[in-house]
Amino acid sequence: MVKTYVFGHKSPDSDTITSSIVMANLENELGNADAKAYRLGNVNKETEFILNYLNMQAPELLDDVEDGANVILVDHNSPAESVDNLENANILKVVDHHKLALETSYPLFLRFEPVGCTETILCKLYEENGVEITKEIATLMLSAIISDTLLLKSPTTTEDDKLAVEKLAEIAEVDAEEYGLEMLKAGTDLSSFTIDEILSLDAKQIDFKDVRSIVNQVNTADISDVMAMKDELEEGINKIIEKENLDLFMLLITDIVNSNSQVIVLGKDAGLVEKAYGVKLEDNTVLLEGVVSRKKQVVPIMTDNA
Repeated sequence: MVKTYVFGHKSPDSDTITSSIVMANLENELGNADAKAYRLGNVNKETEFILNYLNMQAPELLDDVEDGANVILVDHNSPAESVDNLENANILKVVDHHKLALETSYPLFLRFEPVGCTETILCKLYEENGVEITKEIATLMLSAIISDTLLLKSPTTTEDDKLAVEKLAEIAEVDAEEYGLEMLKAGTDLSSFTIDEILSLDAKQIDFKDVRSIVNQVNTADISDVMAMKDELEEGINKIIEKENLDLFMLLITDIVNSNSQVIVLGKDAGLVEKAYGVKLEDNTVLLEGVVSRKKQVVPIMTDNA
């Protein structure tokens, strides 16, 4: 059989890495023995915590795929977030919880649901196909759902996510709240990262109509710890703006304990944030109370006001 590459988006988060592993395992169980999980970037601290907890290795790093290769996309479907030569690959399946951004000239398996995490969908696919969810697979799924929904506190959280967490925590034999908080806090340790690494950890190009933008999000247990690096962060952001010819760069510093985000905004269209949220930037920053979801609380409101 032809090898099948299973991978998520660039600048991978916990959902992307775990979904790649879980999806590849599902494919193996369904008879596609040559499906293998890959990653398109370095794993973050939170994902390291998950993999170390399970004594697992991170998927192999993938730069590109050969022309005509079979691929399965998880946790993304936008070519801009995928391998550079995706247009030359044969996309077999996509499992995702983001908006549709993919066009193909051929039919393929698509499973999109408006839930908080790709793993919630994969949990359903395991059940629908009668594939056992082992303790290890349950832990991977559970970890990603906790990550993407911030312990079910994010507005992206659905009843399906809640039901999945309850079910998976039982299989994984963990207390979801206790394990989840420990995992989220592990992911907030930025001490070993350079400024450039922090600014690329979870950066996504999201253009608000004609406003060419990057929105990056980092989680923290204490906003002041990250804001202590503000001058260095702004210097790094300005370099990215110049290099990528951006109109706007937003850095969301999200407090996982109090569910707020301090945002640092630079670029000629920084005023769009003030217009969208009815706030006033002071020294390029402002606290956005209750804002924790880039997908539901940034992208729609910024796009509507662009």
